[in-house]
Amino acid sequence: MTPEQEPPSEAPPLPRRPPRSIWIHIGIDFLIAFLALVFLFWVLGLPLWLTIVVAWIAGIAAAPFTRRAEERALAERPEAPT
Repeated sequence: MTPEQEPPSEAPPLPRRPPRSIWIHIGIDFLIAFLALVFLFWVLGLPLWLTIVVAWIAGIAAAPFTRRAEERALAERPEAPT
């Protein structure tokens, strides 16, 4: 940076948006649970279909909590200038 340049100011806030669909949360939570369980289930010698079923159930169970967390985070987001 040269002396003539000013340091960049704080980035403008992002515009408000609604939370993502519950189906998006189920899918993402399923993938996270699957990745967390696949190695453990492989070491224990459990079948892949069981890993998928358990991850799917975990994704469905966790989705309402992750969606509420997203709603809270979006509510705390400052208003974007118009």
